[in-house]
Amino acid sequence: MAMHRIDKVTENLHGYFSRDLPSILTIASGDTVESSVPDAAWNTRCRRHEADTPIQIDRKEPEKDRGHCLIGPIRIQGAMPGDTLEVQVEALNVGDHGWNLSGGWVHEVNERFGLPEKTNLYWKLDPVALTGTNQHGHTVKLRPFLGVMGMPIDAPDVQPTAPPRRTGGNLDCKELTVGASLFLPVELEGGMFSFGDGHAAQGDGEVSVTAIECPMDHVRLKFIVHRDRPIKFPRVRIDGAWITLGVHEDLNEAVMLAIDHMLDLLTERLQVDRGIALALASVAADVRITQIVNGVKGAHVVLKDDAITSQTPL
Repeated sequence: MAMHRIDKVTENLHGYFSRDLPSILTIASGDTVESSVPDAAWNTRCRRHEADTPIQIDRKEPEKDRGHCLIGPIRIQGAMPGDTLEVQVEALNVGDHGWNLSGGWVHEVNERFGLPEKTNLYWKLDPVALTGTNQHGHTVKLRPFLGVMGMPIDAPDVQPTAPPRRTGGNLDCKELTVGASLFLPVELEGGMFSFGDGHAAQGDGEVSVTAIECPMDHVRLKFIVHRDRPIKFPRVRIDGAWITLGVHEDLNEAVMLAIDHMLDLLTERLQVDRGIALALASVAADVRITQIVNGVKGAHVVLKDDAITSQTPL
C-alpha cells in the first residue's frame, strides 16, 4: 500500500469526463492519494470581496475544460468493468475563503424565484473551528466534502461534469465527509477516477445552485477495488448507516431509483424478497433530496444500522 501525491498543476487537471482521457497516475488497490484542489471555478484563490480578483489556474484544453476543475484521471490497476470501486474519504481541509451566490444567470431556480441579479456571499473559513462567516456577519457550521467524485461511463465523446451519472461525478451528496466511503460501479478498465469541487458547507438540495465553494488545501483518499460486490449505482457508507443514491432528470424518478437501489441492498444483506424489502424500507428508511440543480437531479435513501433488528447484520 503506497501513498501518492498529485501536484495541483495544469497538467493534472481537467474539466470534463471522457473514457479517452489519459490517466495522470496509476495506483494499486489499497493505495492512498493526496492533493490540494482549486475550487470548481478553477480558482486557487477565490474572490474575498466585491472588488477582489480571484487567481485562476490555467486550463489545459480551454475548449473542453468548461466544467468543474478536477484532479485526475487516476487509473486503479486491476479495476475492471463490473467491479466496484470504494473511495474512502480520509482527510479534507478547506482553504481560508469560499463563496456562494444566488441569481444572475439563466437557471430554472433563478427563473422560478425571479432573481435576474446576482447576489454574492463571501465566506471567511476557519478550518480549525469548522465555521464560516460571510460579509454580513452570518456564521454557519462547516461539513466539508467533495461535490465531484467519479468516473466516466463507457460511452464516446465528452461527458460534461455538471450532471451526475451512474458512475458518480457531480453527486453533491453532503454526507461524503471525512470517514465516509463512496462505492461506485466500474465501467472502464482502470476505472479512471477524478475528484474536485470542494464544498465547505451545503444543505440537502443545494437550492441556490452553489454550496460554499472553496479550494481544498488537503485531500486524502484511499482506493479499494472489490470484485465480489457488483452494484448498479453509487452507494455510500457513513458511520452508522448505509445510503443509496438515484439520479435522473425527473426528481420523482431519482427518488424511485434511490429506493430501488435500497431494495437491492436490503435483499442482499437481509436475504429477503423485494416485497419484504419495500415494506421494511417504508418503516425504517428515510428518503432525502440530494440536489435539485444539476440538470440531472439527485435523491438518496438513508438506512441506519439500528433501524432494523435482524440476525443478519447490515
